Amino acid sequence: MLKIFILPISLYLAGNIYIFYRGAQALSSQSFGVKVLLSVLFWSGALSFFVSFLGRNVKFPIALAHTFYEVGSSWLVFTLYMVTCLLLFDLFKLFNITFKYSFYLSSLLTICLLSHGYYNYRHPQTKVFNIVINKPIVHNQQPLKVVAVSDVHLGNGTGKGQLKRYVEMINAQHPDLILIGGDLIDNSVIPLYAERMQEELSQLKAPLGIYMVPGNHESFSDIHKCKTFLQETPIQMLRDTVVTLPNNIQLVGRDDRTNKSRLSLQALTKKIDPSKPVILLDHQPYDLSETEKNGIDLQFSGHTHRGQIWPISLITDYLFDQSYGYRQWGNSHIYVSSGLSLWGPPFRIGTNSEMVIFNIQCK
Repeated sequence: MLKIFILPISLYLAGNIYIFYRGAQALSSQSFGVKVLLSVLFWSGALSFFVSFLGRNVKFPIALAHTFYEVGSSWLVFTLYMVTCLLLFDLFKLFNITFKYSFYLSSLLTICLLSHGYYNYRHPQTKVFNIVINKPIVHNQQPLKVVAVSDVHLGNGTGKGQLKRYVEMINAQHPDLILIGGDLIDNSVIPLYAERMQEELSQLKAPLGIYMVPGNHESFSDIHKCKTFLQETPIQMLRDTVVTLPNNIQLVGRDDRTNKSRLSLQALTKKIDPSKPVILLDHQPYDLSETEKNGIDLQFSGHTHRGQIWPISLITDYLFDQSYGYRQWGNSHIYVSSGLSLWGPPFRIGTNSEMVIFNIQCK
């Protein structure tokens, strides 16, 4: 597993050395004391990411854990855009175009981008879709209002205060059903217990229930500990499980693909009645061509974050047949969400946080 991280870690450290070198050039006229102070602050920020990651299961004081996490994760994006800006200014030099204050201009551009990205993150959009399924439900309960969210990543990044705003936003829609498409929990359940986030999650209200499937981060956080935590909330986790709601809608919840022994979609859908509406929750949107073949009417997924920041969004668009948004595959409606919150850096640059509402008409 360490080999997977060697390249990105090396690039991250190289980027910070480059920024530090360019910064030292720009601040050469400053006093020795100022240089030392700025150097300590710079490397404290750059290395805080490793402290946060390696100490994710350590019971730090809440404020300290949040600080390490937010500074460390933010520094990842700061490094990306700062290096990009500085390299562009270096490129201009090849054409004899020089900027006297290139380091300061790069810093200003980076701060403006991060401020814009933070605003986007803190102001989730609400997407509404009207879905028609040509299958009946009982009690003529039409349309059915479903609120679907994914990738909340509760932990040191998304804390109890932010969770409270999300719960209020979801409940304000008065949904019949709430669906969570995985990665509700980020890296560990320890900060969730420390802030008693189960209290906020217990405020979610939906008469037909609240259901979720695990994502890769639940596996990373220890799926058994996550399941134990969720038992203190009204959220029901589905792992290769089919649930039939009182109105005849069938929920198919797949375990995450990190579980190599999970059931195939074909095996799982043998448990459904194809004459009744079927909604599939599957965290990672792979093999979408199989969705229609197995009689799924609506699939909700997450995981991609749509890359979260540009240009990572270009990579996710390349890797996934459907990396974001709504698309109809034959008789199946598929939606891949960019996520209500996010992993790591609190920025949305070129993407948006979102809550999705499905008004489902069955007939």
